[in-house]
Amino acid sequence: MKLAGVHHVAIQVADLARAEAFWCELLGCAVLQRWLDDAGQPRSLWVDVGGGAFLALERVPARGDVAPPFAHPSPGAHLVALRIARGDRAGWETRLGAAGVAIEKRSRYTLYLRDPDGTRVGLSHHPEPAE
Repeated sequence: MKLAGVHHVAIQVADLARAEAFWCELLGCAVLQRWLDDAGQPRSLWVDVGGGAFLALERVPARGDVAPPFAHPSPGAHLVALRIARGDRAGWETRLGAAGVAIEKRSRYTLYLRDPDGTRVGLSHHPEPAE
């Protein structure tokens, strides 16, 4: 069982259109996916950064009341997601538990935890959902 590379890096932004202009128009990243929030408003933009990895630009609501897993109310990096095989998910949960590392959240695709300095880390097998 081993890590298989960087899956994606997520950066929280105050203005999604401004971020898209920088990353896509200026730097030339291609848009991979657009995500909407529950109200149908733009929430996130995934852009290709090469090598099979992507950058997730996550909009921070102006009012600052962000629900987990997007818990930081200010712009900046908030997650490093590393690629794992879907079949290794249970093994990672066991390994983390044995090391005393709490899993803060589980989604269909990702296990969320923190490093010793508090940086959010995701172990992700997207696009394959958990069994």
